[in-house]
Formats: sequence, C-alpha cells, structure tokens
Amino acid sequence: MSVSKEQTSRELYLEMLKKAILFEIYIEHEQKYVQFLDPNNALFSPTKENRQRGQDWPPIAHSMIGRERMNNLHQCMNAVINENIEGDFIETGVWRGGSCIFMRGFLKAHGITDREVWVADSFKGLPAPDPQYPVDAGVTLHEVDFLRVSVEEVIENFRKYDLLDDQVNFLRGWFKDTLPVAPIKKIAIARLDGDMYSSTTDALVNLYHKVSVGGYVIIDDYTVPLCQRAVHDFRNKHNITESIVNIDGFSAFWKKTKEIEVNRLEPEKVEVERPTELAQGHNRIYRF
Repeated sequence: MSVSKEQTSRELYLEMLKKAILFEIYIEHEQKYVQFLDPNNALFSPTKENRQRGQDWPPIAHSMIGRERMNNLHQCMNAVINENIEGDFIETGVWRGGSCIFMRGFLKAHGITDREVWVADSFKGLPAPDPQYPVDAGVTLHEVDFLRVSVEEVIENFRKYDLLDDQVNFLRGWFKDTLPVAPIKKIAIARLDGDMYSSTTDALVNLYHKVSVGGYVIIDDYTVPLCQRAVHDFRNKHNITESIVNIDGFSAFWKKTKEIEVNRLEPEKVEVERPTELAQGHNRIYRF
C-alpha cells in the first residue's frame, strides 16, 4: 500500500514531537544538570538506555515515560481513530505535561477536532496518604518536590509546542475531588499515572465506566506494588478479565471489550467555575 505525502509528513512530525518531548536529541546535555539535583540518586541518570524505558527522572525533558511508553500511547491513539472508538483522551497525573502534549499533537496532526485532551493533576505534587486507603500508609511521595509541577508550567509547556488551544482542558485538584464531577462524556484512552493505591483507585472508579468499548486503559506505574494492587482489586471487584499487556517491563495496558457496572457513589452536585480564558489560548481550567 502506498504512503501519501500527507501521511509521511504526519509521521515525521509526530516522531519529531516525541524526540522533543523526551529530549532525546540533546539528552547528553542533561547530564550537566544532575549535579544540581542529586548525583547520588540513580533516578537522575539521563542516558539513552534509561530514556528508552522511562527509567530516569529527566532534568529537562517534558515527560519521564520514556520512548517505549510514548510509542504505546501512539499505537493506542492510532487504534481508536482507525476503529472509530468514541471518546476523548485523558491522563491522570501529568507531571510536566509531555504525554498530554503528545495527545494534542496527535489530534492536530490528524486534523481531528471532535476529541479533547484532559489534563488531570493536583499541580502541587502527590497527595499525602489517605486513611481511607491504609495500604498507602508510609508513602512519602508527597514530600518530593521534583514531582511537583505547577499548572502554569504545564500550560507554558503546551504553548511552547503551539498546542495550547480549546481542545485542551485542565482538571486541577485531587482526583477524589475532580474526577467524580469532571464534565467528560466518553473516553477513548485513559492513561493513569497516579503511583499510589488511592490515586489509581480514584481514577479507575470514576473514569472506567466512561471508557468506550474498544478504548484503552494504560497503567503507567503497573509494577509499583501499591498501584498494581489497586488495579487488581478494581478488576477483581468488577470481574474485568481483559488481558493485561506488558509495555516495557514497568507499565501495562488493556483494551476494554465489554461494559461493566462500576460501584461508585454518585457525586454531589457542585458548581464548576466557568472556564478561564488564558492569554494566547482559550483552553479551559476546571477548578473544584
């Protein structure tokens, strides 16, 4: 089958976008920043091998998911548009926004205007352990400043790629507060990156019923024990039997093949602040 110039240009753009988001082109220059972070911490080790599998915390790059997980996201997005699976794209836990930036770039490259990207994060780091989820007791990720990225910084990152527009929506707040009332009708891809049992559970409970049959659920932290336990507890409770597919030895995903009833409390009605228009872009920030 012949490939059109349009297809070639689209793929070249998306490949370059991945390289830019992951800072692959200049990764050797990140090394000099490690001394200002923690040179004794193995996570601050920006090498090509680590970046391939998302095994480092990048000093500069706009995403820490690595090339293999970014390629998986690309494949899932290709699948849902080729199969006409309805719904928007969402990531819960976005850090500097790189995965969501790639989602928006993908939609733009394909000329898709009837899907939106939802950027869900507290924008102030991870939550402290919630007594409701005792398995998270002792987790100290909420104390890690490196994981704390402001909404202003993420917005600016979108702007740098000329991808900040009204197809991008920001859900600012803790997942337990934002996701139950998020004005999302259908989801084609739900990419969950919450690290903890509570964050993973909050995302699954409040989003899974909105994922279309044929859509994808991607678990970034699948091999983190607390996250994996949350995934299996949710799947077992709701008799979800779709096969979990490994991505890179750390993350995993599955394709939703059947509707299920999710046991969840209906949220109380709340007033959602009207979207805020930002200079040079009319994307929406929902505050709760």
